[in-house]
Amino acid sequence: MKKRRKLLIAVAGLAAVLLIVSCVGYFNRGALAAWGFDAFLSDKIENKLADTYQPLADRPQESEEPVKVVEEPFSMLLMGVDARPGQKAGRSDTLIYTIIRPKDGNALMVSIPRDTYADIVGKNKKDKITHAYAFGGPEMAVNSVEKLLDAPINHYASINFEGFVSMVDTLGGIPLPITEDIVNKGADHEKFTIKANKDLYTGEEALDYVRYREDAGGDVSRTERNRVFLESLMHTATSMKQWNEIPELLSIVGDNFRTDLMPSDLTDLAKQFLQTELHIRSYTLHGTGARMGKQNLWYFVADEKDLADVQRTIDAWLDPATPASELAIPGEEPAAAGASGTATATP
Repeated sequence: MKKRRKLLIAVAGLAAVLLIVSCVGYFNRGALAAWGFDAFLSDKIENKLADTYQPLADRPQESEEPVKVVEEPFSMLLMGVDARPGQKAGRSDTLIYTIIRPKDGNALMVSIPRDTYADIVGKNKKDKITHAYAFGGPEMAVNSVEKLLDAPINHYASINFEGFVSMVDTLGGIPLPITEDIVNKGADHEKFTIKANKDLYTGEEALDYVRYREDAGGDVSRTERNRVFLESLMHTATSMKQWNEIPELLSIVGDNFRTDLMPSDLTDLAKQFLQTELHIRSYTLHGTGARMGKQNLWYFVADEKDLADVQRTIDAWLDPATPASELAIPGEEPAAAGASGTATATP
């Protein structure tokens, strides 16, 4: 019975994997659990996720022998899409350039502020990078981030934030570090208040927490709240005990999740991280705020030196020959990266 419960917890965690693939590392259950997952659960999960597969239209199709994502480091653009009811596309409210190294269990997550001033590939213009998804879907978002970071993106995953409301409520709420009431009251913003110091927050409150726009930190603070929200959601999903709710969680994820990773790739990753502890390193692009253009709009202007440091970091993480002991985030000595768990760096 105990082993059965561990496997069911792994399924709950897979729902979080589909929110951001790297979170499967919360399950370090060993080879037996991986065998059980493969034998009893992976086919059912793949069937549930059959409709999530959506390859990019402007990328070549996989060769006859596609590279297995469990064998080499690969990059992935994770997008949290804020599509309101009635909207066709929405904007990529969260952009996280992610590198996953399945063999040594390390993952790098580089957050890109949504208002970053960048070339929008395919539009021949500069704009806020969040607009790329609205203009041209995941293809334009992926191409624009590749140009901004001068780095390859092997895969993508997009999640509709509206789906998070149902998921959080199904989990019974999630904890958030809100120590003072959050009030959104600007004339051109949605109006809401989130009370401080609650044990758990509902799905709607959690989404308002992500969308809040009126603190002094601006876009950088909002990016940090997105990260905090996703980590809290992952932690809650991986520790849940209401196993009868797992099918509903998978249905919610499937309805709101799109990726060019096939369901079999996702279950292969889950099996890999059932046997390997995952260590996540987090970083947010550095830069400054500025008003520019005819409309005097506010943009986040990425620091060129920081972009170069991030590029060198990405090169090292994507190189399978780089030992785990030499993996670091920009501005950090490799020796400091040896500690287990999640590390975060913000401006």
